[in-house]
Amino acid sequence: MTDLLEPRRRPAQERSRIKFDQLLRASRDVLLDVGFESFTCEEVAQRAGVPIGTLYQFFANKYVIVCELDRVDAVAVQEELAVLAAQLPTLDWLVLMDRLIDHVAQLWAEDPSRRAVWHAVQSTPSTRATAAVTERELAAEVARVLAPLTPKTPRERRRIVAEVLVHVCYSMLNFSVRDGQSHAEAIIELKRLLTSYLLAAEAGD
Repeated sequence: MTDLLEPRRRPAQERSRIKFDQLLRASRDVLLDVGFESFTCEEVAQRAGVPIGTLYQFFANKYVIVCELDRVDAVAVQEELAVLAAQLPTLDWLVLMDRLIDHVAQLWAEDPSRRAVWHAVQSTPSTRATAAVTERELAAEVARVLAPLTPKTPRERRRIVAEVLVHVCYSMLNFSVRDGQSHAEAIIELKRLLTSYLLAAEAGD
């Protein structure tokens, strides 16, 4: 099994957290400016204004960095999902999905580094495996929120449905901004696609 790519350590003190965050922000800038193939840890450290040794205290290489950026992006989606889930049951689950897609689509439209990160983690077997775990963790949260809303769907199928939802959503988001422009039509079609899929899953089709 491929080892998952994790930071060597995560900062506990505020001063270290600031440097950690500076490195991640600089990494996004480098990724956007030069692409993943030309991405170097030295350039990241220089832009972050920290010694290269500080970077290596946290990250073994650039592959670990992009996997951590992928986790950060997933956490932002999980946080919005939690906010929307707190409004249930007054918020209809189809409305919840609609709002969640709008939120994530806005993130991708406003922050092109998300697409760059998504592509970067597809670059090697280790980064793909690590990103797949992050994606499954997000899907598990989606499945948990869907559980009381889709009682007719068996638990195992709901898990698979949630994983399909997340994977299709990311793929369509990539499609929606692939030429540097935001395509609202693609997001509309994504909503139709996922709504039909969820309704069919709940109906047992």
